[in-house]
Amino acid sequence: MNAIAQSTPKGASLATQADPDASERSRRRELEIAAQARRTERREALAALVLKAVPPVFGFALFVLAWHGIATMIPAIPTPAATWNAAVPLFADPFYRNGPNDQGIGWNVLASLARVAAGFGLAAVVGIPAGFVIGRFAFLNAMTAPVISLLRPVSPLAWLPIGLLLFKAANPAAIWAIFICSIWPMVINTAVGVTRVPQDYLNVARVLDLSEWKVFTRVLFPAVLPYMLTGVRLSIGTAWLVIVAAEMLTGGTGIGFWLWDEWNNLKVEHIVIAIFVIGIIGLVLEHALLALARRFSYGNS
Repeated sequence: MNAIAQSTPKGASLATQADPDASERSRRRELEIAAQARRTERREALAALVLKAVPPVFGFALFVLAWHGIATMIPAIPTPAATWNAAVPLFADPFYRNGPNDQGIGWNVLASLARVAAGFGLAAVVGIPAGFVIGRFAFLNAMTAPVISLLRPVSPLAWLPIGLLLFKAANPAAIWAIFICSIWPMVINTAVGVTRVPQDYLNVARVLDLSEWKVFTRVLFPAVLPYMLTGVRLSIGTAWLVIVAAEMLTGGTGIGFWLWDEWNNLKVEHIVIAIFVIGIIGLVLEHALLALARRFSYGNS
């Protein structure tokens, strides 16, 4: 028994001497576990990215295949390959100038964006304050409601002749059409946002005897901002739709005029390219404003 008792600590001492790097192995195991966790996290992120990217890619591939099939059955429609071959030289020099009626597609896109910016900016300057005032005062809301209901459904192109009559020029007439089509979503959404501000907020402002300016800046504006940005997003989409049709009618420069001019030249490939350009720019504008709306959206709105 005594020999056994004496051998136990001696055996433990020998085990310790046989494994002097236990702490080092433990640290290595922790590093391996952390590395495995990082690899797992990267695999999960890659899988999520693939799951997010595959459906759009698959959908676009089906679209191209359907397009190719239709073009095969209808020879007048260019195939995707023919459209691509026409797009390569077109975008190789998008900013050339050979006179006022022969300019690269880049200049035409910039001309359209400039008109949209002018008309949209004027609509924002007028429409957003008008929406605040209309939503703030019930009498003005009731007074303007029938007028807005009457004019809002009118096609923006119906206002184009009025613009030509007033301004005697195509460019301001197109800006006028953009202004008319852009103003209604901003007025309506801003006014709706003001009317949905909780009455308790306004009661507190009244108890604190806040001025109308402080009510606007401290109470109304933060609460109405998401509604206002929704109106802005709807307006920019409508404005980009309208400018193409307006430029087809007024001529000059712009992506709409360029598209119509290519039709007169029977360059169907360029028409398809213009359709893609219009869609891509509209998509970029939409996503930019969605990002802006998310940036200024609050959990309580």
